[in-house]
Amino acid sequence: MIEDYRLDPKLAKIRIVLVETSHPGNIGGIARAMKNMGLSQLVLVNPKEYPSQVASARASSAADVLNDAKVVSSLEEALQGVQLAFGASARLRKVSWPQLDVRQTAELALQTVGQDEDAEVALVFGREDSGLSNAELDLCNYLSHIPSNPTYSSLNISAAVQVFAYECLMATEIKSVHSSGYRHQLATSDQLEGFYDHLFQALQDVEFLDPSKNARFMRRMRRLFNRAQLDVKEIDILRGVLSATQRKVGVSNKDSD
Repeated sequence: MIEDYRLDPKLAKIRIVLVETSHPGNIGGIARAMKNMGLSQLVLVNPKEYPSQVASARASSAADVLNDAKVVSSLEEALQGVQLAFGASARLRKVSWPQLDVRQTAELALQTVGQDEDAEVALVFGREDSGLSNAELDLCNYLSHIPSNPTYSSLNISAAVQVFAYECLMATEIKSVHSSGYRHQLATSDQLEGFYDHLFQALQDVEFLDPSKNARFMRRMRRLFNRAQLDVKEIDILRGVLSATQRKVGVSNKDSD
């Protein structure tokens, strides 16, 4: 479980705009993808079928995002009040639009809404079969794309939204997103040096290491553990093992703490 988890309020300023989505299941899947990543604004431009039981079933526990979706009749209406609009497309068009990849898009989106408390941005996605038209891209500031296999670049629309939403979440500065949960704080240099000193002494205590004959041994140990990028909890575990080993052979480890 992630402790003290909170979402960056800037995520609430990002609109996901879907243009003429034909399958209601995709709308539900997109609502779920949005809630997974902390996005909440969903705008539907002339959806073929909405509301829909299929959409509700696919949304799972993201019914709030789905039920709060705004339905409009034109892309112009969907983009009202938006400072920047990013048109998502797998096709890099012959006409030269300013282009960003998905990571650059997320970074610019978060930067934009962070600079102005009233600013909002939109990520615009087109039809499942044909995407956005050139006229619709004309309403966007940037063409945004997901780098992929050039011989098979088309993604399901809900998968594409998931990738963009994920990059938006990762572009936030909320520490709980980046360093809590499954990832822990990396050990400091002082903590690592304490561990290496403890390891050096413990290996002598159990008569594994003869310093006079193993001058390169600790250098190899440093290389091994430095590659592992030990975190604070892992250092504590390893030093606990060393202390238990020292106690087993009747050696106090108080000088190694």
